[in-house]
Amino acid sequence: MTAAGAFKDLLGAKNTVEDKLYTASQWQLTWWKFRKHQLAVFSTVVIVLFYLVAIFCEFLAPYPLEARDSKYALAPPQRVHWFREGRFGPYVYGRDKQSDPETWRITFVENEKEVHPIRFFVRGGEYEMWGLWEMDLHLFGVDDPEYVVSLLGMDKIGRDLLSRLIYGSRISLSVGLVGVFLSFVLGLLIGGASGFFGGLLDEIIQRVIELLRSIPTIPLWMSLSAALPRDWPIMRIYFGITILLSMVSWTSLARVVRGKLLSLREEDFVMAARLAGASNLRIIVNHLLPSFFSYIIVSLTMAIPGMILGETSLSFIGLGLQPPALSWGVLLKDAQTIRVLSQAPWLLIPGIPVVLAVLAFSFLGDGLRDAADPYSR
Repeated sequence: MTAAGAFKDLLGAKNTVEDKLYTASQWQLTWWKFRKHQLAVFSTVVIVLFYLVAIFCEFLAPYPLEARDSKYALAPPQRVHWFREGRFGPYVYGRDKQSDPETWRITFVENEKEVHPIRFFVRGGEYEMWGLWEMDLHLFGVDDPEYVVSLLGMDKIGRDLLSRLIYGSRISLSVGLVGVFLSFVLGLLIGGASGFFGGLLDEIIQRVIELLRSIPTIPLWMSLSAALPRDWPIMRIYFGITILLSMVSWTSLARVVRGKLLSLREEDFVMAARLAGASNLRIIVNHLLPSFFSYIIVSLTMAIPGMILGETSLSFIGLGLQPPALSWGVLLKDAQTIRVLSQAPWLLIPGIPVVLAVLAFSFLGDGLRDAADPYSR
């Protein structure tokens, strides 16, 4: 091939790429730029895995939620061994309980004469999958039904921490989605009305927002949560906590929506819609909101970590969910004493998924924020 032919092919390829960019939709440009943000893509995978764990928590947990064995109370995490007699296969040793004669402290030591191979798709304790079907199949476990394998240790009354951590993900992760949906509706309605109509309505709404934002978040959550009756059933308290968190977090989205509508309500396409006889609601929903919908998605993504931290904080200090309800905040409540820090530090493990979930949503929000403006460099 001649140099002129190679140059012609290169020029043709460049023109093809430019044509593809010029004819691409806004969503296509956003997706192409989002894929370049590797940390955001990785965070998306992490978030999907978190929610898959929450959805299938009954199957993934090695033991049912109510399972307990008091003889293994505060037993530390077990070490998984991978090779035995030259053959590969995960297994754990048995545990013997010992008491120090001077300090009376209970310790657990491995009994190498007792070997328990770890199996996948084993039969174990019965549970109701999504509250619909009775099942006893678990992702992994051991053959001996009397032996409890605890990869992350046991709590103070002999419950497997890994199983409870998996079960707790359902409430901790769903409270973010439910709360963000409620704040999404409130933020769009109130912020949209404030920005589109303006005048006295805008002044009243902005003063209310400033009042809510001036109150410290944690004391406000504490006071609202303390107002909930203690005799309410678990699900009612759960939705009550979610609604309270939403009542506080809608203000930031309302400010964003108001600012965008103030800058767009005098544009030519809005005037054209008015001349065509469109109602104010139709103009807001069909014309104004879609023009900056990507920014709304970014705001919602950044709000989910705040919801998760809010529920975790309230449950940790005893004003949120209470046992038998289970969330990561409820699990962390067991790690409030000096004894835990000195003798059972594995009870702090539920804080790790909280940090990972918050970081993943934050990185995802950063990626979406950059992708929302695909023309910037």
